[in-house]
Amino acid sequence: MGMSAGGAKSSGGGRRRRGGRRGGAISEINVTPLVDVMLVLLIIFMVAAPMMTVGVPIDLPETQAKPMNADTQPITVSVNPKGEIYLQETPIALEEIVPKLQAIATTGYNERIYVRGDTTAAYGVVMKVMARISSAGYKNIGLVTLQEQAK
Repeated sequence: MGMSAGGAKSSGGGRRRRGGRRGGAISEINVTPLVDVMLVLLIIFMVAAPMMTVGVPIDLPETQAKPMNADTQPITVSVNPKGEIYLQETPIALEEIVPKLQAIATTGYNERIYVRGDTTAAYGVVMKVMARISSAGYKNIGLVTLQEQAK
């Protein structure tokens, strides 16, 4: 009798285990097709996204503005590697820039002023010079650079 009860227990346990396994198979969702579809969509959008931005038809406005006249010689303000400021070829203090510019500017506030900063000159000094000139009201200020040479 004890033996049959033990046998019943083990068979009941086996049945329960089998039921648990079947329930697990039903609850699992196969995500492989979903991942495949998402990857295909991702690739399609990655390929299509650059094409969407490139082909934008735009009519650029044409202006009647004349190029800046090259007849007048521009005033150059230079900053050397030591941070010394030069107006044309003469050394000058930062405070004297605006009064000297007003004295030599022939076309007033439309005078072309080129700021030349040495590569190793302090960025702050060059910016101070430009700020002084622009706050005085001059509009045509340009930073002079050299084009990079192809190596």
